[in-house]
Amino acid sequence: MFKAIISAEILQDAIKAMSAVVDEARFEIAPDGISARAVDPANAAMVSLELSRDAFMLLEGTEGEIGIDLGRFVEILGMADKSSEIELELDPDTHKLNISMGGFSYTLSLLDPSTMRKAPVVPALDLPAEVTVSGGVFKRMIKAAEMVSDHMSVGVHDGVFFMEAVGDTDHVRLDLTGSDLISITPAEVRSLYSLDYLSDISKGVGGAGEITIHLGRDLPTIIQFELAGGECKVKYVLAPRIESD
Repeated sequence: MFKAIISAEILQDAIKAMSAVVDEARFEIAPDGISARAVDPANAAMVSLELSRDAFMLLEGTEGEIGIDLGRFVEILGMADKSSEIELELDPDTHKLNISMGGFSYTLSLLDPSTMRKAPVVPALDLPAEVTVSGGVFKRMIKAAEMVSDHMSVGVHDGVFFMEAVGDTDHVRLDLTGSDLISITPAEVRSLYSLDYLSDISKGVGGAGEITIHLGRDLPTIIQFELAGGECKVKYVLAPRIESD
């Protein structure tokens, strides 16, 4: 059994964050909330989502899991007004998800969790640098970098957080320090990442006011943020690109 009522805006933002890097996910239902972890087919990016019980107006159900086609789910949720409420209820007989919002009723066929990839384990990483910046700054830098290259360096040097993209003819770099940053735990670090993935992640960031980036030297980065006053937590883990000599 599973039944929930949640703000359309919270659910839209949460599923948008998941669907930024994966097409499907297994959602774990528990008394204290709903969570999901998934990795993209290339094993380059992982996303985890936690929706606490307080993110819902109503959350009832026994522990279990459901598999969801995120692309289809995003399309359906897009029909809801952000200020409305969405009701979700699992039909135990058909094992389909009934979705009600603003007078509309949808029936979403679910995926069989047993046929889906198991939820990945969040890797233990030693990432000494931690930087918190506004979501808007992060998204603007990604957009600027896409104009000149297909990859971007991210790091910290002499206490300055930088994002830099170098193309065949063009170059763009952003340096942030002091009051330009929300916070920083400095360390001498630098890694190279695919802009295809960073672009997708920037879309998943949505309206997050601030994001925290954990960095090491030639290591995966962890990018995390909160929505809905902290009741929705999103974390991405992105593998670095190997630089050629």
